[in-house]
Amino acid sequence: PKDALDDKYSLKHIVAHTSKLLGVPVKFAGDCIGNEAIEITKTMQPGDVVMLENVRFHKRETAGTESFAEQLAQNGDVYINDAFGTAHRAHASTTVIAKFFPNDKMFGYLLEGEINSVDKVLNSTEKPLTAIVGGAKVSSKITIIERLLDKVDNLIVGGGMAYTFVKAMGGEVGNSLVEDDFLPMALEIISKAKTKGVNLYIPTDTIIADKFDNDAVTMITDIEKGKPGYMGLDIGDKSIALLREVILNSKTILWNGPMGVFEMPNFQKGTVSIAKAIAEATEKGAFSLVGGGDSVAAVNK
Repeated sequence: PKDALDDKYSLKHIVAHTSKLLGVPVKFAGDCIGNEAIEITKTMQPGDVVMLENVRFHKRETAGTESFAEQLAQNGDVYINDAFGTAHRAHASTTVIAKFFPNDKMFGYLLEGEINSVDKVLNSTEKPLTAIVGGAKVSSKITIIERLLDKVDNLIVGGGMAYTFVKAMGGEVGNSLVEDDFLPMALEIISKAKTKGVNLYIPTDTIIADKFDNDAVTMITDIEKGKPGYMGLDIGDKSIALLREVILNSKTILWNGPMGVFEMPNFQKGTVSIAKAIAEATEKGAFSLVGGGDSVAAVNK
């Protein structure tokens, strides 16, 4: 919700389903703080389950307001964070609240499992270790790329961010997504990869389209020979074949970010092919970890 009450985002709609999954009746409080919540949580008996209303109905949740976190904390004696997907956000219910449980705070099993998986990849002795980093922008992946350069044998760059690398190296990218502010950074990453002995793979061909639309006019071209008025929306067959080979020869694989605009059927082949190659490598004994909302959405699709 955009920081206001909005019935479609109310958690009351999932109370019945949650009760069914847990096998016990779930009580619902129409607010997450204040008297209504406190009255229900204070009278709980062993085995009771209470669901509080969406914390995002309060602006103070995303602002990370301490007084709001303190009010939330009054609902319980122990705090467990099991939300790996939001653990990076400094919000009241995920970070600030922990202050009010000086001793009784912990991670849940899901978070433990995720941390162990990340640890297994980043400290793996099973080589070659290949990281596939895609998505729209270099800017949102800089930190992860810099961390990975010290760990990986192969780094595959795909998705919209690849065109920033191509332009940095002097290629023509037409109307493809490019972050001009990050051209020097792209060159720096290329240079660092060389110095550290990391094989850096950037797609060699691309499917370009005359507009951002599933039914656009398309053609395949070498990635550095883009066409004015056209934008790259997926990787081409040559790139798929090359990257598939790298993936199948890997023992540990980390995938974060799609290869193209997988939401549109005509531009999902690159992402689907990478997913299938990872699945095949995993069947042959590799350990693979898929992270990031878009990658997970692509796999589910």
